[in-house]
Amino acid sequence: MRDLLKIADLTAEDLAEILILSERGDLARPLEGRGVALVFQKPSARTRNSMEMAVVQLGGHPIYIQKDEVGLGTRETAEDVARTLACYHSIIAARVTDHRDLDLMAAATETPVLNMLSDTDHPLQALADLLTVKQLVGRIDGVRIAYVGDANNVCRSLAEASALAGAELVVASPQGYGLETVMDALPDGVRQVADPAEAVRGADIVYTDVWVSMGQDAETEARMSAFSGYRVDAALMAACPEAWFLHCLPARRGEEVAAQVIDGPRSAVWRQAENRMHTARGALAWMLSR
Repeated sequence: MRDLLKIADLTAEDLAEILILSERGDLARPLEGRGVALVFQKPSARTRNSMEMAVVQLGGHPIYIQKDEVGLGTRETAEDVARTLACYHSIIAARVTDHRDLDLMAAATETPVLNMLSDTDHPLQALADLLTVKQLVGRIDGVRIAYVGDANNVCRSLAEASALAGAELVVASPQGYGLETVMDALPDGVRQVADPAEAVRGADIVYTDVWVSMGQDAETEARMSAFSGYRVDAALMAACPEAWFLHCLPARRGEEVAAQVIDGPRSAVWRQAENRMHTARGALAWMLSR
């Protein structure tokens, strides 16, 4: 068994295997009679529901743990939290503010640790994104994905996953909010541009995320100004009328995306949200098979 803290932990073969497992409805129940700890420093509707159902589908018992119940890094060190949870659970999954806590947890125990989100990475979202692309387009290799907006943890994991799967990713961000802020070097097949119109030209998929993420409230005014020209609206989508629209949710209609786009016929955000459960199941099954 192994950890899954970021997409960079995977090989192309690992990624392909997880996606295959995610599409299978006849998986064995490797978690029968076993627990999975779900530690949430940050709340999330999709992550909690998808992970709890994925654990149940594999025969296990999910335990939802709120931040104050463990005091990760305050009441107890990240290492001690991991060692305690390893006494009871077969997998520890954590949604954390600081990615370093995941590294400390993984180093402290042989029980596999799964990243449900950190400040730098969101691997479970990237897995769901690629499964959705495969379902919509029929393949991942050679698909052109345009990501418009803040190159955040979601974008970083998507970039790493796209590179592994052979997709082309073009990211359009204003100065100071691009992939260079979260990655030392761009993976093969990933490009950073400033112009949203350039990014979406010829795209099969157009993707965006909120401009102000959880914990960035103090930056709201600056971000709203910087991203004012990066809304995904009908005019932008007209450059790629056959493209599908994706969003990791929650969305703020009228800010990063127009309502007529996210609620329109080319939006696949609810399939994408459902795939969070399927790929969580696939990731857990893959971790247990190592």
